[in-house]
Amino acid sequence: MSSPESQRADGPSRLIVPAVVCAGLLAVAGGVAFYYASQTANRPVEAGIVTVTVGDKACDPMAITVPAGRSVFEIRNISNRPIEWEILDGVMVLDERENIAPGFKSQLATRLKPGVYDITCGLLSNPRGQLTVTASAHSEAERARPPLKAFIGPLSEYKVYLTLQSGELARRTASLAAAIDAGDLEAARAAYAEARLSYRHIETVSGRIADLENVIDPVAAYLAGRENDPGFVGFHRIEYGLWGTGGTDGLKPVANKLAADASALKSRLRALKLEPVDLAGSAVREAQRLADGPIISGEGLYSGNDLAEFAAAVDGLEKPVSLMMPLVGEASPTTAKSIADAFAATRAKIARFAAADARKRYADLPADERKALAASFTTLAQAISKVNATLGME
Repeated sequence: MSSPESQRADGPSRLIVPAVVCAGLLAVAGGVAFYYASQTANRPVEAGIVTVTVGDKACDPMAITVPAGRSVFEIRNISNRPIEWEILDGVMVLDERENIAPGFKSQLATRLKPGVYDITCGLLSNPRGQLTVTASAHSEAERARPPLKAFIGPLSEYKVYLTLQSGELARRTASLAAAIDAGDLEAARAAYAEARLSYRHIETVSGRIADLENVIDPVAAYLAGRENDPGFVGFHRIEYGLWGTGGTDGLKPVANKLAADASALKSRLRALKLEPVDLAGSAVREAQRLADGPIISGEGLYSGNDLAEFAAAVDGLEKPVSLMMPLVGEASPTTAKSIADAFAATRAKIARFAAADARKRYADLPADERKALAASFTTLAQAISKVNATLGME
C-alpha cells in the first residue's frame, strides 16, 4: 500500500495524460462543431426562396421557373459526394456554388435575365436540369435603360487584356507540351507553374466558358472516377503526373490537348461580347467561387503552388474592377476606397500566408487559417459587388 506522500506525488502526474487527452478531444470537437455550424447555420429567410435538392443522379426539381431579377436558391446536397451547382447559359456559367459537402446546404443569390438556362446536378456525368426565367417589371426596366457610353473604354481595354493574357496562356501551354515531349521534368514543372498564372489572370471570364473549363481545369473530386476518371484531363491531370507520380510518362497527349484547348480559349475570348455589368459582375462571382471552394480545399493539390495561384487570381480580379474605379470614384469616393482597401487586405493576407508557407505546403495550413483567407475573399466579393449598384446598373 502506498503512503500518503507517494499518493500525493503520483496524483498530479496521473492526471496529466487524461487532462491532455480531454483537451485535445475538446479542441477537435470544437473544430467539428464550428464547421458544422458554418455549413448548417440558418440564414435569413427570404421570400420566394427556391430549394434544390441534389442527389447522386439528379436534381429535385429538374425544372424550375422564376421571374427575372433577383432569385435566391438553396442547394441541398443529399448525395455521397461534394458537389457544385451551376446555372449555365449554353456553355457560359452565369453563377454557381461549389464545394457543398454531403448532407449540407448553401444559398446562392443571383440576378437573372429572361431566358431558358441549364442547371448542373452534381457530377459532370449527371443529366442537367432546366431553369426558366420569365419576364418581369424589373427585366423590362433593365431592357429599356439606354447604353452607358462611359463603359466603351473600359470594355475595350479589358478585351485587349483578355486577348494578351490568353495569348500568353497559349504560348506557355505550348512550352509545357514541348517540355513534356522532351521528358524534361524540371522544365515541365516550371512551364506548368507559368501557364497556371496566365490562366488565373483570365479565369474571371474564362471560367464561365463551361465546355472549355471542363477540359482545361477539371478537378478530380468532381469526377466519378477521381484521378482514374477518363475526364480527368487538362491542367490538374498534368499536375498529378508531374508531382503526384513524379514523371512525364503518358502526359504527352494530355499536354498537346491542353495546348490546343488553350488556343481555342484564346479565340473564344477574342470573340466574346461583354456587357458593362460583366466587368464587376464576373469578378464578384469569381471571388466568391474562390472563397467557397479552392481557398478551403486547396488548388495545387499535387504541386503545392496554391498561394502563387491565388495571388495571380487577385490580379485577374483587379483588372476589370480597376477599369471601373475612375467612374466609381466620381460617384462614391467612399465606395472606391472600400474596394481598394479590400484588395489590399486580401493581398496582404496572401503574402503573410506565403511567408509561412515557405516552410510548409498549403495543404498543411490549419483549417482556421484557410477560413481566414477565404473570409478575405468573401469580403472582397462583397466590396466589388457595390460597383454596379454605385453606377446605377442594379
